[in-house]
Amino acid sequence: MKKSSTSYRIFNIVNWTFMFLIVVVCVFPYLHTLAKALNDGNDTMLGGITVYPRVLTFQNFQVLFEDIAMYKSFFVSVARVVLGTVLGIVVQFSAAYALTKTNLKGKKGIMLFFTIPMFFSGGMIPTYLLFVKIKLINNFWVYILPMLASYYNVMVIRSFISQSVPSGLMEAASLDGASEVRILWQIVFPLSKAVLATVALWVAVGHWNAWTDTMYYVTDESLFPLQYKLMQVVKESERLKVLIQEAALKGESVGAEVKSTPESLVAAQVIITTIPIVILYPFLQKYFVKGVVLGAVK
Repeated sequence: MKKSSTSYRIFNIVNWTFMFLIVVVCVFPYLHTLAKALNDGNDTMLGGITVYPRVLTFQNFQVLFEDIAMYKSFFVSVARVVLGTVLGIVVQFSAAYALTKTNLKGKKGIMLFFTIPMFFSGGMIPTYLLFVKIKLINNFWVYILPMLASYYNVMVIRSFISQSVPSGLMEAASLDGASEVRILWQIVFPLSKAVLATVALWVAVGHWNAWTDTMYYVTDESLFPLQYKLMQVVKESERLKVLIQEAALKGESVGAEVKSTPESLVAAQVIITTIPIVILYPFLQKYFVKGVVLGAVK
């Protein structure tokens, strides 16, 4: 279509309208949650909150961060994300590179061996017994080691390398005397930034949002990540609210006071846990689409 034609103008109008609706659908829930997080909890219970707070307050965030242990939990989460992402990328990228080699002995057996656990897991009890045996209970490494290997990510990276990195380039480097390690990190790695950025985002988000492994395998409060501490705050607020309601029905009073409602605390928790990802995502966006498209066909 010519840019000056009527059809092109109609296409532009429909396209911009459609994209605007998509943006509204994506942004509105987040702004609504932010409004509830910045609104007085008791006022939020009345309903009618849209995308701006009716009674502005930072009390919900204050309740979440008034515990000093919350800051230590934040550093635990950051350490988990950084260490888990870096080591995870190293392991998964190395495995993917090895699986691109046609002369790898037992390649089909190795791929079958790692494919089966994608569909069948050992279950929670065997996993717990294994972690007890290798002393991962109440150990920071329980957050890192079990998530190092993701065969799905390995296959995505492998497909990207096979399709995007010329095999002739690796053969030329090998003929010049380069070792496999040197080819991996000096040739293949720089050419795989798109898929690695994509997988790094997946791994980082997985570590940042995880809290169930803490519930199963960690009782040491010094190892609690931020998400688990926030969940505890919300549960405690719900418990106090129930106590106050029961006491009010009996005509009694309790010595506790709910500063924020569970609904407003959950909204504040969502905002706190999503802010790092929202900040990180724009920097990886230019790699994200390319990495997914070129590496997704297995």
